[in-house]
Amino acid sequence: MGSAARGLSTALATSWRADSRRTAGVLVLSGLSSLTAVLLAFWLRRIVDAAVAGDERAALAAAAGTGLTAGLGMLARTSVTAMMFPLKEHTGAYFDGRLIGLVSAIATVEHHERPDYLDRIAVLRDEAHMIAHAGVNTAGVLAVSIQMAVTGILLASVDARLLALPLFAIPSFWAGSRAERLRQQALDDTADATRQARHLFELATSPAPGKELRVFGLGPELLARHRATRRVVDAQLDAAARRGVAYTAIGWLAFTAGYAGAVGIAASEAVAGRATVGDVVLALVLVAQVNAQVGEAVHVVATLARIVRVAGRYQWLIRYSAASRPERTSPAPVPERLTDGVALDGVAFRYPGTDADVLAGVDLHIPAGTTVAVIGDNGAGKSTLVKLLCRLHEPTGGFISVDGIDVRRLDIDEWRARTSAAFQDFVRLELAAGRTVGVGDLPRIDDDAAVATALERAASSGVVAELPHGLGTQLGSSFDGGVELSGGQWQKLALARAMMRPSPLLLVLDEPTAALDAETEHALFARYAAAARAAAARTGAITVLVSHRFSTVRMADLIVVLDGGRVAEAGSHDDLVARGGLYAQLHELQARSYR
Repeated sequence: MGSAARGLSTALATSWRADSRRTAGVLVLSGLSSLTAVLLAFWLRRIVDAAVAGDERAALAAAAGTGLTAGLGMLARTSVTAMMFPLKEHTGAYFDGRLIGLVSAIATVEHHERPDYLDRIAVLRDEAHMIAHAGVNTAGVLAVSIQMAVTGILLASVDARLLALPLFAIPSFWAGSRAERLRQQALDDTADATRQARHLFELATSPAPGKELRVFGLGPELLARHRATRRVVDAQLDAAARRGVAYTAIGWLAFTAGYAGAVGIAASEAVAGRATVGDVVLALVLVAQVNAQVGEAVHVVATLARIVRVAGRYQWLIRYSAASRPERTSPAPVPERLTDGVALDGVAFRYPGTDADVLAGVDLHIPAGTTVAVIGDNGAGKSTLVKLLCRLHEPTGGFISVDGIDVRRLDIDEWRARTSAAFQDFVRLELAAGRTVGVGDLPRIDDDAAVATALERAASSGVVAELPHGLGTQLGSSFDGGVELSGGQWQKLALARAMMRPSPLLLVLDEPTAALDAETEHALFARYAAAARAAAARTGAITVLVSHRFSTVRMADLIVVLDGGRVAEAGSHDDLVARGGLYAQLHELQARSYR
């Protein structure tokens, strides 16, 4: 009960923050509308009794009351209808913003690699629209409560036994709640399969996979897999729905018995002369209204249960996001410049839900002002090492220090503010070209001079020069008038984005030129090496480069060779070639392919 109350208060607070004026309006006017619906039956009794008694004045007064009540009810209902749509829209938009904020505030990317998190967030995303109904549904609960309370008072004025009628609605309420719990449990049980079906749908309908799907004729296979997955999901959802219908039918049978008994009581009281004609009319109208009220109540209670369940997931996400922020012991400021460098001491890392270390016992010192190249076979742990340096993951063993300070003592946002990165799986930000680059340093996002400098440093000025409106060109063919770029052009803008921050302490380039040819990559990194030396002189900055091309790697001051999650070798190009170890073997294999 306590969790349901917290969930409802969270949902209602969300609606209030999104649009307090309309939330208050819907709550008040829904209550007024429900009250007038019941009061009409009261005025009807007065009219009938006045007519039977021949009291014209009383009949006219009751008629006036009927007109006024009907007018107020119509005005309230019309106003509620006018406010409902914008309230839902505003609440939905506000809630979407909250989800974006909470997910983006999660300190690391670990959650993207946890199936349990992905299942929960998938259900939350699919059911998030229910929060938009929080204000309207709460108003519905309030309206039905007022209706049933006033109906009970009026029924009691005819015969106290009629007060038992609402009790027959309890099984219907229970059945509605039970049916909703079954539905939610089915959603939870099928979350993984639903994600698979959605992934197949996105593969079949997204532009990027389109070429391979057609070359390999994968359309029918995707369709068959999607149908098979949906059959599994639908079978479980349908089974839950059938059980829910069975519970609902039992609840309505119980209420039907009470409804028939109430009509019988009203009829017998009239025959015995213990009730006026107006009392009988009132009772029959109210008993019929109770039937509609119970139906509405079952609906709003079932909807409320869904809203409360979604709100519970929302509260879980709030807690998860807050808990992801690492606690700092003996906090220390991020240094303005590096003097010693970055050290890894016995660093190990294991991805969530796995039982094997991707990195194990990594000991490495990266001196300040150094350009470091990290190489190794696929799966050697190169990208994982980069993620740890950027604090996109935290080590599961050992620690990383910056100028002798445990990195966990540094504020994670402050450390990230002094880093920059370009990744192989870069984001294609479909914004204006200048902003696509400028987001690399948000305070200067609209500084065209800073953007031009970043483009020049990344040797990417030519990409913008070819655009019809230069930096103001909308990118992405999904927008009207938007320009689509080639893979290499998108990658060059991602590189320029990494060059926006003027003085990062750590610059990470994780295979950011995979879409470019070897000669272009070599020319680019020759420029980066010169820029890195200049940055090193100013701030002791470290540049970490991940690449498979040895013509690029050999420019680094320090080359680190990873093998099986451990540091196999470290040294300069000449030193490692002279040793004749793993690096020398890999270098010779690649050199042989170019001869």
